[in-house]
Amino acid sequence: MVGMAENDVYVVWDDEVTGYNFGPSHPMHPLRLDLTAKLADDFGLFDADNVHVDPIGEIDEAKLARLHDPDYIAAVKQAGTEEGLEERDANRYGIGTEDVPGFENMHTASAMLFQGSVNAANAIISGDFRRAVNFCGGMHHAMPGKASGFCVYNDAAGAITEFLEAGYERVVYLDIDAHHGDGVETFFWDDPRVLTISIHESGKFLFPGTGYPADIGGLKAAASAVNIALPPRAGDADWLRAFDATVPQVVAAFEPQVVVSQHGCDGHRADPLTHMRLSVDAMRIAAERIRDLAVDHADGRWLSVGGGGYAIIDVVPRAWTNLLAVAAGRDIDPGARIPGRWASYAQTKTGREAPLSMTDGFDGAFEPWSKGFDPEVELDRAVMGTRKNIFPFFALDPYFD
Repeated sequence: MVGMAENDVYVVWDDEVTGYNFGPSHPMHPLRLDLTAKLADDFGLFDADNVHVDPIGEIDEAKLARLHDPDYIAAVKQAGTEEGLEERDANRYGIGTEDVPGFENMHTASAMLFQGSVNAANAIISGDFRRAVNFCGGMHHAMPGKASGFCVYNDAAGAITEFLEAGYERVVYLDIDAHHGDGVETFFWDDPRVLTISIHESGKFLFPGTGYPADIGGLKAAASAVNIALPPRAGDADWLRAFDATVPQVVAAFEPQVVVSQHGCDGHRADPLTHMRLSVDAMRIAAERIRDLAVDHADGRWLSVGGGGYAIIDVVPRAWTNLLAVAAGRDIDPGARIPGRWASYAQTKTGREAPLSMTDGFDGAFEPWSKGFDPEVELDRAVMGTRKNIFPFFALDPYFD
């Protein structure tokens, strides 16, 4: 694939990922992936001349075993059989809980999501692509030896590890899911080559209860973790202000060779599991900002994954179709009408009417941090907590940079 354009993008899609299925009443319903792929296809993204859609193919068990404990992988395999896990092992490995119930063929289905992000990383490492998207991934809560928060295997950590083993020395991981990216942070807590940044609803109010401003990385990697913990009900303008106040500065100072981003869309005001008040417009703007950061600081190398998001018709397909469009440099006009074929399909599948357009009506306006810090405002105090804990390590002034 010699001579590919800078905005050529590698996209992971495989119908078999819908096998990652915790059951009809579970919030993480696989229909959200199917609806995303079909909406992207109806917008012409899968047929675009600069978009390469690739199935996942064979699972490399050795790559999975680099990150996850052998006894845990064995437990996941056992949980996917008729016998299942004994209660003692289920508790130990976080499987069989309300969040992560066991299901048939659990290991293969979970490993497919992991492999998709590994494949996306290798598409960039090969030099054939600068951008890659696996919206099926983003399982950022999975730990080395335990499932957590709907996540079994940590594909984002798998992609980052792929970059590190290929010789990359500075990787930024940027997580904009409403929940703290605790699993990825844990994997690289003591690795100075990886800067993890998570902007999320404060753990005082939301699972997993972690990710505070003073959590800045291990003793071997001080300031390798950046946590922006926001108050509940933060809206578009506040969220983008918090991003503007922290992310561009530390990314520029770190000088990454690649940006890996997680785009959980559960911060949306329609999402049933969080308290944030975001729109698909703010999420699209954040994706555009991340794309620009990769262009400015990582020679355009950018791998994005999905994540949380449980409003499966109103939010997830629009948010991740926008992500694909942004990655491909084919940004969709916010006022674009939802294709009729997709709307009919979504209504047939869910019994609900689809949204009418790709916008929620937010115009993107927010007060940039450069206009000043207001200590009377809860959001500003939260952001300043992060700046004070992190900025000095990067020779940045918390008050003026």
